[in-house]
Amino acid sequence: MLKPIINAKDAVKHVEDGAVIMFGGFLNAAETLVDALVEANVKNLTIISNDTCYENTGVGKLIKNKQVKKAITCHIGTNPETQRQMNAGELEVEIVPMGTLVEKVRAGGTGLGGVLTPTGLGTKIAERKQIIEVNGQSFIVEPALKADIAFIQASICDKKGNLFHKGTTRNWNPIMAMAAETVIVETDSLVEVGHLDPETVHTPNIFIDYIVCKEGSKIS
Repeated sequence: MLKPIINAKDAVKHVEDGAVIMFGGFLNAAETLVDALVEANVKNLTIISNDTCYENTGVGKLIKNKQVKKAITCHIGTNPETQRQMNAGELEVEIVPMGTLVEKVRAGGTGLGGVLTPTGLGTKIAERKQIIEVNGQSFIVEPALKADIAFIQASICDKKGNLFHKGTTRNWNPIMAMAAETVIVETDSLVEVGHLDPETVHTPNIFIDYIVCKEGSKIS
């Protein structure tokens, strides 16, 4: 079955105030969708992403526009506005080691309750967290993460919603597609069914709900 192809304005109608949104990408996000979110001015969002980008790119635009109440992320060093809002008490920031964050999202997507990790033992990361012992070794219990919406990116998408992710975009986008109730993909290129070799499909169409073509994307 072909997936609905919609515009960004219609896509962000699925986002309500207070929603939890996952964003795939490194120092970027699904920019067409982010711009539509900024225009819609949806508030009190919780975002889950590798980083908070820069002030004027990706999720950094949402933070700058005061649409985010909490960011769950790996680092904020590239966005001074994130740091300013955090220090001023305007934005809650939960810093999670990258490998741990990936596994928390993966656990959410595969129906697990969480993961056990030694990363962060003896540091502030472990404060107020459950610690258990397995075979004589201590682990932090990290609960799984899920979201209401995932805005992910694809290099190529066919009209059934099968996705190919180029390079490092394969790192976050496929697992986030598994961990959200509604998944909307923004694609650089939209192609007919059969164009993608099945061996190159990184995210299968079963996880995708809607397709949005990136501004200036190639459609064939």
